[in-house]
Amino acid sequence: MNGKRCANAIGRKREVKSEGKFRRAMAAKRTATAVWENDLLHGHGTVKGTSGALGELPVSWAARTEAPGGKTSPEELLAAAQASCFSMALSGGLGRMKKPPERLSVSATATFDKVGDVWKVTTMEIHVTGKVAGMTAAEFEQAAQAAGQGCPISGALKGNVAISVHAQLA
Repeated sequence: MNGKRCANAIGRKREVKSEGKFRRAMAAKRTATAVWENDLLHGHGTVKGTSGALGELPVSWAARTEAPGGKTSPEELLAAAQASCFSMALSGGLGRMKKPPERLSVSATATFDKVGDVWKVTTMEIHVTGKVAGMTAAEFEQAAQAAGQGCPISGALKGNVAISVHAQLA
């Protein structure tokens, strides 16, 4: 893995190879901030990541429940997190199978719906098309299902959101 080794099992050391030596890696923490003004229905806000990669994005209640109108929503950001996490997990799994992908195209759709009296993210639907040399459709499907269950964002959603994976080779 390009000179790096990380164990993902609880209790095992996470080590990163740096300048020929292994050192203990710190837990990764990422931060985003949000500002909201006015009441829920008429208000608006912004969200941004502190890394600089995710610039300030406008958010509103209408963007969550109606037409986005150029604004984002927590559900769109969650879908982006799921799509990127899944693509990394599937790429890693295929690499361990000695069949690294040439390309993976992933879309994730989070459904935000009213359930009883509360709003919830109810489903996460993942679609992946992959270009992988020497792989059968059945092997790709199996690897995609494993990635759908194994990526950290899926783990965070597990038990609360129904996750489905649809995979096909290009």
